[in-house]
Amino acid sequence: MSEAPQYRLIIADDHTLFRGALREAVSGLFDGVAIAEAGSFDEAAKLLDAGGETDLVLLDLSMPGVRGFSGLMYLRAQYPSVPVVIVSANDDPSVIRRCMEFGASGFIPKTLDVEGMRAAIERVLKGGVWTPPDVDLEGGSDVESSELMGRLATLTPQQVRVLMMLSEGLLNKQIAYELNVSEATVKAHVSAILQKLGVESRTQAVIAASKIELGQWPQAASANN
Repeated sequence: MSEAPQYRLIIADDHTLFRGALREAVSGLFDGVAIAEAGSFDEAAKLLDAGGETDLVLLDLSMPGVRGFSGLMYLRAQYPSVPVVIVSANDDPSVIRRCMEFGASGFIPKTLDVEGMRAAIERVLKGGVWTPPDVDLEGGSDVESSELMGRLATLTPQQVRVLMMLSEGLLNKQIAYELNVSEATVKAHVSAILQKLGVESRTQAVIAASKIELGQWPQAASANN
């Protein structure tokens, strides 16, 4: 009989080649490890919803289904017991700090070599935190951004999803269809979002959410990767 895997991980990245590189890095760490791959955020969420304990999610910040920090926000709200490590090509120190403030257990730049990735993943699986050693995590955000991030962190998982869809320009009936809920439920979520963010309109909510991305995603409007 084969032994049960020692760890179960999900690699969520829309680049097939990079998922393969991450799989190689993780596979070299342990004898028993089960690795599931997701090419979109929805696929990653379905893997988590499918049941079974997941020890770690390796999440790309920019992939189909997410924008900015929304994927990380959703995972931390919906699956608070599952550690999430961000793996991204955007290694700006302010981005790394915000990922950690939103509850990531680590940040791995895509430029890191395989041995470095293995060391980072091993530390997190053992209960630690890993970020690039040359990044100052104390250089915090300005007061306004910190307050906004605190407000965003109070959103429920479903409210995060609704805000993501509002940011994409979807109407209430479109959001209701995507989430398989009534329009009245969507309206209730929107009202709660406005209250929690301290704004008065959907447009203001979208602007507030986008403020934490300004300057961090120079290609966000034209690229998905």
